[in-house]
Amino acid sequence: MKNEERGTQNVLALTAPFTGQAIALEDVPDPVFSQKIIGDGLAIIPEDGNLVSPVDGEVVSVAETLYAYGLRTDEGVELMIHVGLETVALKGECFQCCVKAGDRVKQGQTLAKVDLAGLKEREVNTVTPVLVLGVTEDMKLTKQAGHVTAGVMRPRLTRPCA
Repeated sequence: MKNEERGTQNVLALTAPFTGQAIALEDVPDPVFSQKIIGDGLAIIPEDGNLVSPVDGEVVSVAETLYAYGLRTDEGVELMIHVGLETVALKGECFQCCVKAGDRVKQGQTLAKVDLAGLKEREVNTVTPVLVLGVTEDMKLTKQAGHVTAGVMRPRLTRPCA
């Protein structure tokens, strides 16, 4: 991940954590996400189960039941990836975690392997919100929709240079 300076703005580019269809957060069928109660971002309907880090940074949290991953970029921006809806009830089934809190990760590094077929068999919605936490008024989040490839999507978080 690079924090690029463009004109009068810093740009933080993120890559897709899954290959799949990127959709607006407002289209996620859960009001906690669609109303942006936790944070702004987008969601991905994954096509494969390889969850990768969208940034260089640190793993700050892994949910006990392995469905959610908190990351902090080297610039201090915090992200949360919440795999599927109502996945906490699975108690870790269908998830193989590859990292732990405190680990340093590189963009594109595997965070977890997710058994999407197993989730679908359990009738779990696999839509995955990817949230940028703590977006302030001086920041602008630019998002992408449509098909994305893990490691390629470029939502951008910009803020004026100080």
